[in-house]
Amino acid sequence: MKVLHIYPKSDELIQRHVALLAEGMRQSADVRFTDSNAAFRTIFQEQQPDIVHCHGCWHYSLARAAQTARRRGARVVLTLHGQLEPWVTSEKPIQDKFGKTLLWQKAYLEQAYAVITLGKLERSNFLEMGWNRRVEEIHNAVTTNTITTAEMCSKTFAVYQKVIDSNTLEALDERNLEALSTIIKAGITGDKRWCSSLDALQYPQNLDWRRLLVYAEHEHIRNYVDYGISILGLSTPAIDTDRIGAYFPDNYIKPQSLKDVIGDYEGNETDYLLRMIRQLQKQPLLLHMIELTRELMRDTVNDELLAEALDNKKLTNFTRSLIQVLSEQTGLDEGYMPLPPADNRLTGRIRKQLANHLKI
Repeated sequence: MKVLHIYPKSDELIQRHVALLAEGMRQSADVRFTDSNAAFRTIFQEQQPDIVHCHGCWHYSLARAAQTARRRGARVVLTLHGQLEPWVTSEKPIQDKFGKTLLWQKAYLEQAYAVITLGKLERSNFLEMGWNRRVEEIHNAVTTNTITTAEMCSKTFAVYQKVIDSNTLEALDERNLEALSTIIKAGITGDKRWCSSLDALQYPQNLDWRRLLVYAEHEHIRNYVDYGISILGLSTPAIDTDRIGAYFPDNYIKPQSLKDVIGDYEGNETDYLLRMIRQLQKQPLLLHMIELTRELMRDTVNDELLAEALDNKKLTNFTRSLIQVLSEQTGLDEGYMPLPPADNRLTGRIRKQLANHLKI
């Protein structure tokens, strides 16, 4: 793990806090720190950090550093250091400054993957502002004996790991995504002969299994992935993804099976598929796409009746775009497509909704 701290100049307490974190994590992470934006850019280019940890919230230079970090693929953690406490912001000079900084400061805090407060009261006061719900409380070993330096470093490192384990889809490269699609196809069909290519699985030891399996957990498809891994005879690390912490968007709800959302099958295959497709139109989820693919592969599906019903319900265009995404994500074969796929603007929107489901 690579971490880059940036903090304001001439703040001795923050400087000591950062120094303790850097020294305490020396054995477990590549930790750098600076109080200069120019040095920050140089170190960032050299280190390519996973995490950028900003300290404080009154200096625009920190917001610029955070913006640079996000643009270049790093994730931002922010420690407030008491700078938004009511007794601080109520002072006249701070109030004047607050009015000038509010526009960028709110975005700076909202977009952080996690905000660290140094005490219970600070945590409560910040949560009342409603700017970010991803808040962790970690006492400062520089100013209190309620926590040791080792404990402070351990808890901070746990926040970093939680950040890295969030929205892991964003960090999966093309090969890992292709491998995931192949594994899903094997999990749906129960037979690796259905998989058109196994190239991405040629060197399974090189796949990013932690991120891949964490993503499967968060999309509630771990059972399909585990079955696909078994069918393909892959040897993977034992990772209990249920115990791995992560941050989620405020509106995230772990996906439920389609039958729990739309109800059970009631004997009419065409009607059941229509209900599935309508739900996917409301919110495209990978779990529901897998379940729709399984349903479309049943022998009881009448493609002509389904196509006619989709046309009557004005769902033809959406379904054609959806089928294109199914072919990419779940490996739906042409012989099971009730309509020809379409790759257009609507298709792109479905892809984007899938990609952004876990995005902070």
